[in-house]
Parts: sequence; C-alpha cells; structure tokens
Amino acid sequence: MPSNVRRVTVIIVSYQTAELTIACLESLTAERDAAGIDLQAVVIDNASGDSPAVAHAIGTRGWQSWVTLVTAPRNGGFAYGNNLGFAEACRLRTPDYFHLLNPDTRITPGAVSTLVQFLDSHAEVGMAGSSFKNGDGTDWPIAFRFPSLLSEVEGGLRFSLVSTLLDRWRVARVMTPALQPIDWGAGASIMIRREVLEAIGGLDENYFLYFEETEFCWRAKRAGYPMWYVPQSSVIHIAGQSTKVTERGATVKRLPRYWFESRRRYFLTTAGLRRAILIDIVAIVATALGSLRLILQGRGDALVPRYVSDLWQHSVIRPRNRRAAEPRVAWQSH
Repeated sequence: MPSNVRRVTVIIVSYQTAELTIACLESLTAERDAAGIDLQAVVIDNASGDSPAVAHAIGTRGWQSWVTLVTAPRNGGFAYGNNLGFAEACRLRTPDYFHLLNPDTRITPGAVSTLVQFLDSHAEVGMAGSSFKNGDGTDWPIAFRFPSLLSEVEGGLRFSLVSTLLDRWRVARVMTPALQPIDWGAGASIMIRREVLEAIGGLDENYFLYFEETEFCWRAKRAGYPMWYVPQSSVIHIAGQSTKVTERGATVKRLPRYWFESRRRYFLTTAGLRRAILIDIVAIVATALGSLRLILQGRGDALVPRYVSDLWQHSVIRPRNRRAAEPRVAWQSH
C-alpha cells in the first residue's frame, strides 16, 4: 500500500437498526473509491439480533472484503460497542483514523475523504466532526459546548433574556458554514486520530448512553487533542432511531434512567463532587422556575415529563448518588 494512503476504519454500533445499518454501509461504498483512502468498516451488533440480516447483506452484496461483523455478547451501551469496534479494527490492521458513524446516517459523496484531508492538513487537531442534514434534507448545523453550571441555568430557565445573556455558555451552538474549533460534536459522525486513543484510551463504558462522547471529547481536549467542525463533510442523520429519545419532531418523552446516570457521571468526572452538587442545586431550582413559568403560560406540554423529580432522584445532592465507578476506557491495539 502506498505510504500516502490513509487507513480509515468506520465503526457502526447497531441496536435493532439492521436495515438502517445496511443502508449506511451502502452509502459508504462510493467512499471506498476516494483517492488516498483505504476504507474498511466494523459493525457491532450490540446483542440486538441484527447480525443475521446484516450478515446476509454483507454476503449477498459482496462486502466481505471490507466489512466485518461482530456480535457483542451483551448490550453494554454505545461506549462499550464502540470500544469493541476499536479493538476489532486494530486486530485486523492498524488504522490511521477511526470514524464513528451512527447506523441512522447516510454518507454524502466526499464526507469521509473530507474529514481525512482536514486531519491530514491539521496535525494539531485530534478529531473532526461532520455537519448534518435531517432526513427531509433540511440543515441541522449544530455542534456543542461542554455542559456547565451556566448552561444548566440557561437550559433550566428557558427565558429569552437569560438565554441571550448566557448565549456563550449555551450547550447547543448553531454553526456557520466555516471550519472552526468546537468543544464536542454529535457522535453520529466523528473521525478520531489513532493517536488520541493511544493517549487517552477509548470511551468510558460506565456510560450506557449519552454524555459518553461529550466526556471523551473533554478528555481529549485536556490532553491536547481538540475537535473541529468540518461542515464540508455532510452527513444525513435520522436521529433517535434506536432509543427514540432524541427523535426529532417527536412528542416530548420522559427521559430514561440512564440519561440521568450519565449526566451525573459527566459532572462528577469533569467538575468534581463539590461543584457537581452546586450544579445540581442550580439546575433543579432553574428548571423548577422555568417549568412553573411555562405551566402558567399554558405551555406545559413542552416540558419533559417528571424532569425535576427525576433530576432530584439521581442528583449528587443525595449522598447515595455520590460514588462514581473508576473509568473503563480500555481498548486493544497492536
């Protein structure tokens, strides 16, 4: 293989999304012909029963040379599945870049090669994230800041004047169509330099779902591997197909227990116990006030059901919730 050819391994974690995973793989086939890229894919079936359908597609479509299917022994969550993918990718070869890709995405022409070219020309950057379009073709130009005490105030109160004053701390950022640094991007399409994993390990498997890519990007940035937003890499994303929690346009639903557990772990890890307690106090008070205002305005249907009580139940204000397990970020390389 020529020395200037980059080895890219795409990792797709599938959970009851077999048909979406197959369509995602189909969208990758054109990228395999991009100059300077040797692209392979590892699909992890997170113990959901997707393997037979995906294996059939691999066999009938002649993808055996570049797609590897792994059936996980259990559903350990998004971080666990991706760490299995990292390990399998490195067992097969030594990739230059890993590309985390959701099964409910479609790659548009050049999306993968654009990320490779950007990282090749920016050695100081550890990760690159794509821009997104919704399934109907409309833009979803969103990247993110790290959650903080002030972002909890803004998100809890949901009052226009406060949101304007705290705009620079708001978690979700509406992006301009320009290359720019970000704190973190949606895990639906992130390309990671191999050296990042060698420096900080994989995703923390204590997160079942949500906040794992946020905390991973936080660790990477602290280690000197920032992330950039690369809008020229465009990916179609139909959100929330596995969990339905983040499905766009859906009725507001109560958040699952693991969302609050992940949130708690994130703040304990990044802020420490004392500040995490302060953040939870502020979040509960701000959200209660914001909820009361919406109810009085007749807009109670916009509220996440039982959010304040669930936040309290899982808060580090309560001593029983203060123990955090040691990080589990192991992965295997050659």
